Amino acid sequence: MSSPSVTREDTPYSPLYFLATLGSGGLMVTFFMFLMFWVPHPGRPVPIFEDITAAFLSGALPLQTAIVVAMVGIAGLTFLLIKSLIWNLRHLSAFRATPAYQALRTSNAETQLMAIPLALAMVVNGGFIVGLVFVPGLWTVVEYLFPIAMIAFVLIGSYGLRIMRDFFGRVLINGGFDCAKNNSFAQVLPAFAFAMVGVGLAAPAAMSGSALVAGVSFILSSFFIVVAILLAVANVILGLRAMMENGATAKSAPTLLVIVPLITVITIAWMRQNHGLHVHFDVHGGAGETLSMLTTLLMVQLAVLALGLTVLRRFGYVSTFITGQEKSAGSYALVCPGVALSVMLHFWLNKGLVASGLVDKFSLAYLLISAVAIALQVAMIWLVLKLNAKHLGGTDRQVAVPAE
Repeated sequence: MSSPSVTREDTPYSPLYFLATLGSGGLMVTFFMFLMFWVPHPGRPVPIFEDITAAFLSGALPLQTAIVVAMVGIAGLTFLLIKSLIWNLRHLSAFRATPAYQALRTSNAETQLMAIPLALAMVVNGGFIVGLVFVPGLWTVVEYLFPIAMIAFVLIGSYGLRIMRDFFGRVLINGGFDCAKNNSFAQVLPAFAFAMVGVGLAAPAAMSGSALVAGVSFILSSFFIVVAILLAVANVILGLRAMMENGATAKSAPTLLVIVPLITVITIAWMRQNHGLHVHFDVHGGAGETLSMLTTLLMVQLAVLALGLTVLRRFGYVSTFITGQEKSAGSYALVCPGVALSVMLHFWLNKGLVASGLVDKFSLAYLLISAVAIALQVAMIWLVLKLNAKHLGGTDRQVAVPAE
């Protein structure tokens, strides 16, 4: 995969290209939803290789087809994830030696570096999915893997905290943050990154048989989730004020949708934590409570989606930056909300509607809602392939300057 040197001023590299890695990892999760909710896994919170194999051998043709599609999809997206990660790490190394990198470190756009820990956290989450689906006997050693995974997420989270330490240390002491250029939700990206670390750290709370591991998981994940919420609230307010005063820009429009994946990630983290509290610490919540939470947060996502799509349509974003000739690294931000909404629909349907008795599993209503989630998934697969071909596959990498 050749490309001109990133030191050329007319072919700038942006850390936002790590969102390509994030998109592939997120799509892996959408395929894992097929296995999570359609493959029986008694006695375990997630399906493993043995459950999938047993379901394939004994299941009907529709289930067998879903399993094959899921496993092929996860395998293919794993390849894309690794490919884009290597591409990004190679170009990031060269980018750090350029004046453009130094300029980025002294501007609003410094927080774009948070796309790196965001993608790395997604890589660890994706690696766990690959292990569950393709590695026989993994569950027999999983208790040894949980501490290792938590260490990895803490290291990634610490890397993100160092980036934000440098950013806040600069702007809060020396000033220089350009509020007029903050006319987007680009500054919410760090919140998304910390939420991704938090949801990874919350996994042992839901899956470990050890109360100690689950408790440590709960505490560590709570820290990063709280940091994510604080950053999100502050920067949504600041960004909305700047947009109301100065208007948004076409290149920054996709950032308006970053709230959608942020909510999905935090929701999954809370559900993982609640499961751990229920199993190990005698905290009990009913199906109705879960339905209420999922429905409320899904409605927030739909409201944000309506606003974001309205702005994108007014700017003609798709015809300009997706199917048109112009390029913006920020286009990859459009993958996240579609993936997140697809995953959220699966959870809302299975953990909310079915668990509370409102919808029967595999009924007509169930299949229709699942079809919406799958349609979003297919659309995002198309978008990832389209953007990869446009941005990562050719020799002309001239891109627009992303939002600050």
